[in-house]
This record gives sequence, C-alpha cells and structure tokens, in this order.
Amino acid sequence: MALIEDALFTRIKNRVGRAIAEYGLIEEGDRIAVGVSGGKDSYTLLHMLDTLRKRAPVHYEIVAINIDSGYPGFRADIIEEHLRENGFTLHMEKTGHYGIIKEKRRPDSSYCSICARLKRGALYALAREHNCNKLALGHHMDDFIETLLLNQFFVGALKAMAPGMLADNGETTVIRPLVYVAEEDIIQFSRNNRFPVVCCCCPVCGSADQQRRRMKELLKELEKENPYIKKSLLKALANVQPRHLLDKRLQS
Repeated sequence: MALIEDALFTRIKNRVGRAIAEYGLIEEGDRIAVGVSGGKDSYTLLHMLDTLRKRAPVHYEIVAINIDSGYPGFRADIIEEHLRENGFTLHMEKTGHYGIIKEKRRPDSSYCSICARLKRGALYALAREHNCNKLALGHHMDDFIETLLLNQFFVGALKAMAPGMLADNGETTVIRPLVYVAEEDIIQFSRNNRFPVVCCCCPVCGSADQQRRRMKELLKELEKENPYIKKSLLKALANVQPRHLLDKRLQS
C-alpha cells in the first residue's frame, strides 16, 4: 500500500523527523519495536517510521508488535493482514489480560489504566525477546498536553510524558516520535489512507475515560479564545523555569 503523499503527509513526516532529530530518538543500528494497537495513532507512527527508515542517513530496523488483550471480538486478524500486506516484520501476541482485568479491576475504576499497565509490561518483554533496544509508542501532541493537565488537576504533579526515556526495566528506551503531531492531523491522515482501524473491544472502546474527556472539552473551549493554546502548552513543557516552582528539590 502506497501512502498518499500530499501536504498532510509531508507535515506529519517533517514533524516526526523534527522530534527524532531534536531528542535523538533514533540512532544508528537501533532495532525498534513499534506498538501497533490497530488504532489511528499506531498505524500512523508505524508507517511514518517506515517512510523515514527508507530515507534516513542512519540504518535502523522496525518490528511491529500487537498485543491481543483477549477482549471478545477483537479482530487481530485485520491488523495482521495489514502488516503482512505492507511487508512489515511483525509479532502478534495473544494474552489473558482481559481475565486479569476482570479479576483485579476495582468497581467503577478505569479499564484503561490497568489495561495499559499490563500491555506495557508485555511490550517491554516482547521488545527484549525480539532484540529491540527501543519501543516506539503512538502518543501524539494532544496526549502530552492532556496528560500534563490531568496530572496537575487530579494528581498534584507537574509532569506529562517524555519524548524519549529509559523504561523502569532499565533496558528498553521508550520513544514517542509523534510528540509534535496533532491528533486532528492523525485522524485525517488515517482516513485518507484508509487504515483498517480496529477497536480493542474493551467495554469502553471508542470513548475516553471521564477525566481525559473533560480535558479534551476544556481544551476545545480554550481554543475558541486562543487557537494556539495547545502549542503554548506543549512549548511550556520545554520551557521549565525551576526557580519559579515550589519543589524544594529544585532549589540550588
């Protein structure tokens, strides 16, 4: 499948390339596991990394990895067909996460948080198994901004995500090359290229959890007054002024 190389393609490609260059996300000889959920974000990430791989001055490899959490009706076969048709090296992993979630999830708590933790652990393990030193995830600009707000409003912490960081296992470096790419661009790019988007089939598939949905609504309201609000918030993450914060650990 050939991607539609229009102005949107170029914008996304350039922004992914910019993130990789600015944060040193990819280096010579990297072998990168790309988490492919079947959603718009991970398809976009995978295809962009493959596009850049063919043109990059450094050599790197990518391996598409899908985690089937075991939700009834999940169409892993559609994802696998797309990956094979496009010539990707791939691994499809079926797990029993759904059973664990049903047993461990507290009533009225989020499916997404426990599911994400289980999936992340599986991705780390599979990255090691496939000799990948890096794991690429499809978090985009809106995810970074919403996470920043969620942590401030509900956790009491001034933090978001990092474009690249060593995982807790001390072995795998997690990279997020879509940091400069807006979700609205990914939605249109996915539609233009007719990516076979697959729902994870969990009970809340297709809807953001309540707190994240509130952040999306807040940002939408703020954008009416300031259309550059998201760019400003993202810029703030790269413009930290430690002297003007209350954390005593930052005081010299």
